[in-house]
Amino acid sequence: MSGAWNGGSYPPRAECLLAPNPGIMTLDGTNTWVLREPGAGPDQQRAVVVDPGPIQDGHLDRLVAETGEVGLVLLTHLHLDHSEVAETFARAKGCAVRALDPAYCFAGDPVADGEELDVDGLRLRVLTTPGHTADSISLVLPAERVLLSGDMVLGRGTTVVAHPGGQLGAYFDSIERMRALVAAGEVETIWPAHGPVLDDAGAVLDFYLAHRRDRLAQVEAALAHLSVAVSPHLADDDSLPRRVVEVVYAEVDPVLWDAAELSVRAQLAYLSSR
Repeated sequence: MSGAWNGGSYPPRAECLLAPNPGIMTLDGTNTWVLREPGAGPDQQRAVVVDPGPIQDGHLDRLVAETGEVGLVLLTHLHLDHSEVAETFARAKGCAVRALDPAYCFAGDPVADGEELDVDGLRLRVLTTPGHTADSISLVLPAERVLLSGDMVLGRGTTVVAHPGGQLGAYFDSIERMRALVAAGEVETIWPAHGPVLDDAGAVLDFYLAHRRDRLAQVEAALAHLSVAVSPHLADDDSLPRRVVEVVYAEVDPVLWDAAELSVRAQLAYLSSR
């Protein structure tokens, strides 16, 4: 899908309220997903709000005004573009914030892998999916055969494995877990935290794995070009990641090189541990 993404309604259970924080890393902005089981209405059927996002330009005020009764706030991970207003919003709505990291929970416990959540009939299942960050989770919405992927899968392009919290080995494992859900018929569509909805989850996940493996091969080729042997000591040279970026990402806008360096550091850590 190309063109601008503005969020919108995904009946019967979801609405995406797009935060006004577009950027290189956030694409069109952060997708705040408001999930509610069809029922008597927003005053009787409480919502689950996923990634209430940043404070920019009245996003918090919009959420408070437009979400009705809220039973739970969930964070897919702790980057501020997802979590900044979480506690303030939850206090305004009288509900808890839950995340994998207990430090970001408010009036609620950390979520657990495989945990089944039920808020007024809206059912979600927690899937721990480290890789982009160590605390990344995804959420299965079984009634829609949807996976809310946080930043593990984006609506455009590919995500950053954000070293040091992000780990490439964990990333590969998490994408494989997502693919297993597709193979089992549990997931067909991905609702990411940035960018448009992805209707063919299987094709997207296959692309993500292929792309990351291609990048890893390119990093290995760059090391050979730089006459650097793969060894447990790759992390000892702090200048090496940027030199690799300049080879592998030579055709990419340099404004993206800092983000690329995070992924290269994760790739070098992965190679040094094999």
